[in-house]
Amino acid sequence: MYAVIETGGKQYQVKPGDEVFVEKLDVNAEDAVTFDKVMVVGADDGIKVGAPYVDGASVTAKVIKNGKSKKVTVFTYKPKKGEKTKIGHRQPYTKVMIEAINA
Repeated sequence: MYAVIETGGKQYQVKPGDEVFVEKLDVNAEDAVTFDKVMVVGADDGIKVGAPYVDGASVTAKVIKNGKSKKVTVFTYKPKKGEKTKIGHRQPYTKVMIEAINA
């Protein structure tokens, strides 16, 4: 069984037992979270496709940790002008483990 969920403006295909890095959620570690925006549910008997979401479907997950990804360095410059800028960015994330798909 699998599902396609939407969170943080992105879509993820998940199965029970998967560990997924999603955009930062406002929850603590070891909390349970429910994703209600389920777009597709696939099972042995076929698939259900929502328009845009499947009615009554949800995915429950457990939060493993919150963190930041590796640093991305951004360097911009303008040639012959002596102008340059170097900055870094670390994107926050939430790591969740998918426990069940309710369809």
